[in-house]
Amino acid sequence: MAVSHVLFMKKIDTIVEDIYSLFEKKNEELTEKEVDKCIDDFANSVKIHVKDFLKQMPHEKSRLRLSTIGKPDRQLWYDFKNTEIVPIPPSTRIKFLYGYILEELLIMLASIAGHKVSQQQKQVKLEGVVGHQDCMIDGTLVDCKSASGRGFTKFKYNNLSSDDPFGYISQISAYAEANGVDEAGFLVINKSTGEICYTKVHSLEMINAKKRIQHLKKVVSSTNIPDKCYSDIPDGKSGNYKLDVGCIYCHYKHDCWSDANDGKGLRAFQYSTGKRYLTKVEKEPNVDEVHEKRT
Repeated sequence: MAVSHVLFMKKIDTIVEDIYSLFEKKNEELTEKEVDKCIDDFANSVKIHVKDFLKQMPHEKSRLRLSTIGKPDRQLWYDFKNTEIVPIPPSTRIKFLYGYILEELLIMLASIAGHKVSQQQKQVKLEGVVGHQDCMIDGTLVDCKSASGRGFTKFKYNNLSSDDPFGYISQISAYAEANGVDEAGFLVINKSTGEICYTKVHSLEMINAKKRIQHLKKVVSSTNIPDKCYSDIPDGKSGNYKLDVGCIYCHYKHDCWSDANDGKGLRAFQYSTGKRYLTKVEKEPNVDEVHEKRT
């Protein structure tokens, strides 16, 4: 996807204000032909994503990819050792799909705003593990993300390196290492508000992706289960303990925390803000308990 106007004189540092300017005033530099080309490219990308999602089997495949090397060791170990198919609920798959669509929207808007977009979905390889980078924008490696609430705030204020349960830093580090570059960035849209931010990632924030992959190959081939990814945390002043956010969305939380509540396993309660998984109950919550099937 690319636009020819202004001969790509824009710089990545102004990408957010340039995108916003598309909606704040009439841009005389744009031509209908240029905009149509970007929209057509966007529509084609969305078409590919939708078709792929409809063809995919709704379960996780146990394979190491550059996009998954940021997963905690124990979660990846379960991925590879679990012999049963782990189903992905339709609602989750739809959420993944519109996340991809929002990311394609970011790329389209960047292109319309005059930034040079190239190398979209380029396949890269590191230590034999394959991945597909999102794109280069103005010569900078960029990973596009959609996030909500707290997740977006971490990108906006650049504190992802200290709180990264989904392994985004590891992922972009691998793409950077595969490309031989030491700087990259996240272009992120808030799914709830439409706010956009761009966050640089410098070499000092990146991990050694080659060493991480070498380590993970040993982890997934071992019969020894790694330590828990996260410790449980206090649930307010109730005396109860709950799962850390990094565990909540994991398929294996019930297996991983089978020793919770004196060996009875996790207990789930439905709060107005969503489900809360308790590992230790000293005081019974005044909300409905949800009895989940273990996958």
